[in-house]
Amino acid sequence: MHLAPISRALLGALAAVTALAARPAESAAQSCPAPVAGAAGGAADPLAVIRYLADDALEGRLAGSPGERCAGDFIAETFRRLGLEPAGDAGTYFQEVALASVVNPHAPTGTGRNVVAILRGADPERAKEAVIVGAHYDHLGRGPFGSLAPDEENAIHNGADDNASGVAALLAAARRLAEGPRPARSIVFVAFTGEEQGLLGSAYHARHPAVPLERTLAMLNMDMVGRLGEGPLVVYGIGTADEWEAMVTSKAAAIGIPVALQPDGYGPSDHTSFYARDIPVLHFFTNVHSDYHRPSDDWEKIDVAGVDRIADLVARIARDVADRPAPLALRRGAGSPPQLAAQQSGDSGYGPYLGSIPDFTPVDRGVRLSGVRAGSPAERAGLREGDVIVRFGGRDVADIYAYTEALRAHRPGDHVEIVVLRDGKEVAVMAVLGSRTSRN
Repeated sequence: MHLAPISRALLGALAAVTALAARPAESAAQSCPAPVAGAAGGAADPLAVIRYLADDALEGRLAGSPGERCAGDFIAETFRRLGLEPAGDAGTYFQEVALASVVNPHAPTGTGRNVVAILRGADPERAKEAVIVGAHYDHLGRGPFGSLAPDEENAIHNGADDNASGVAALLAAARRLAEGPRPARSIVFVAFTGEEQGLLGSAYHARHPAVPLERTLAMLNMDMVGRLGEGPLVVYGIGTADEWEAMVTSKAAAIGIPVALQPDGYGPSDHTSFYARDIPVLHFFTNVHSDYHRPSDDWEKIDVAGVDRIADLVARIARDVADRPAPLALRRGAGSPPQLAAQQSGDSGYGPYLGSIPDFTPVDRGVRLSGVRAGSPAERAGLREGDVIVRFGGRDVADIYAYTEALRAHRPGDHVEIVVLRDGKEVAVMAVLGSRTSRN
């Protein structure tokens, strides 16, 4: 998980730490360990998945590293064994993702890989639409960036809960859905890379989806689902669609999982990349613990039975959405964008407020937007997802830092001309800046 939702007061501090959660990827080849033998559940057995991904031999699955590559190969092979079609680049299971980040100067300069598969829907027409089920599989490597155990220098951070548990639930849900009957719509399964460096893999997939986002009904995300115990399971995103509360409550009750429902559609994990693009989302989470972002997050502490129950819940919800006659009723404005995005866009604290949500991946010049907050000055000015801000109030915007300086040079109530690149052309809009404290 990119940032643990401990409290809003701590989000900013954790963002400053985990935004640096990367080091240059190693180029040396790695011999991948053999999967754990004798797993009771066969392909996608949660215990086997977690033990493999949290093996010391993968050295913490830092995005772009040999260990991440082993993990990606393992996930792709599991998708293949489940009979899922590849949905990545050029007929493969892999989607190459540049790991450079405009908000993380310590990010690797190479590439990581999303692992993408699809279960085709049974209905010939509705199969063109999809539900995304996802979880990130990268972690912190050996630190030190992002680690909350700075005294344990060069220690492997295995990330059994964060997020081998989410990948185990992803694959277990895929197994349940692949066993049939096939849902009417397609299900896209994505194991994301680069989450710890700023949601890079999910942001990339949202721009290059296996199924166009205008035909995507929902995104279900699992991040840190390995400590269920007696519960509750925290489910974020309930406020992003009218149907979520009744659907989640009834299905969780049928399985016997207590749930704590939260409305926010934004948060420190990959679902944010999709809610910012008007996709209803759910985010499943079993809460933070003392092993978070520490070398002690190991497989022996995982509630494997709980992971399997959560996978059952996610599979049932995915099937329900995929089989329903009509799309979900989207609700915009459920919560605030992540603290990191707000800080880096200059929308934190006091002073002028625009309501832009910057994309974390670089462009040749300017700042690309992954979305705007509902009802914000940015939305009222006509800014939208995909716009690249190149001038702000007469100042050229070369990157996100120049954008921050340009925004902070103004005051609430100022009328500001913003020039964006849209479909290859410069478009100028006028925005009236609001106040961060009043958000208007």
